[in-house]
Amino acid sequence: MEIEEGVEGLVHVSEISWTKRVARASDVLSIGDEVDVVVLSVNPEEQKIALGMRQTEANPWDTVQARYPVGTRINGQVRNFTSYGAFVELEDGIDGMIHVSDMSWTRKINHPSEVLEKGQTVDAVVLEVDSGNKRISLGLKQASDDPWNTITTRYQIGQLVKGTVSKVATFGAFIQLEEGVDGLVHISQISEDHVEKVRDALDVGQEVEARVIKIDQVARRIGLSIKAKTMPEEEFTKHQDELLEGLRPGDNMVDLAGAFDEAFSGLEEWHPGEKRR
Repeated sequence: MEIEEGVEGLVHVSEISWTKRVARASDVLSIGDEVDVVVLSVNPEEQKIALGMRQTEANPWDTVQARYPVGTRINGQVRNFTSYGAFVELEDGIDGMIHVSDMSWTRKINHPSEVLEKGQTVDAVVLEVDSGNKRISLGLKQASDDPWNTITTRYQIGQLVKGTVSKVATFGAFIQLEEGVDGLVHISQISEDHVEKVRDALDVGQEVEARVIKIDQVARRIGLSIKAKTMPEEEFTKHQDELLEGLRPGDNMVDLAGAFDEAFSGLEEWHPGEKRR
């Protein structure tokens, strides 16, 4: 920058903008442009003057917490992806990030492109603001109700439900009861007859009717029994504990409650509510 005839100062690329990462000065400036600058330092011995452009205006990150307090609902455009989240533009030069863990209440998201597209406008909630490190954390799922918060108002022990087989595993089958909510039918609960392989009895996409035998709202688990669907109410009530305490397929005693826990806890391949192949 020519300050006066014969005297020039340098604006480093890092001093051009508070919010934009400028790789080359030519990306934002052209020879002959007139701009306002602030003198940052003067070194007479080396005949160097350091200038700053961004210092001519307030740093928007200094007041970002006042503009976007935690809990604020925002509307922004998805600008970019990383492997762990999506960046949403809140205003010119200021983005917030939605981590993959905050994209869905019911699905395990491995990459943001599974639920979002670049250029898409989304509603989100501000979760955290770190103005010092220039970070704003956003939540996509927090902008909608968690279906599991009210799960016990829609499903009760003993209730007959209908759903679609969404995934078949060695230990049982998952039944989609509604968008984002699946229940597990353990292999021992498919039929009165012994079932050797789940795939021999159930197919993905098949509609089934079952009875709810377990609800764990905290762990987000629903246990279902197809073979108990025809059981009279009185008999179901009488033998309800037996359905979970132990069943004997072949010669092996199965603790069904433990089987549900083991099936759910070790299942990384199952993402509730996920579209199935």
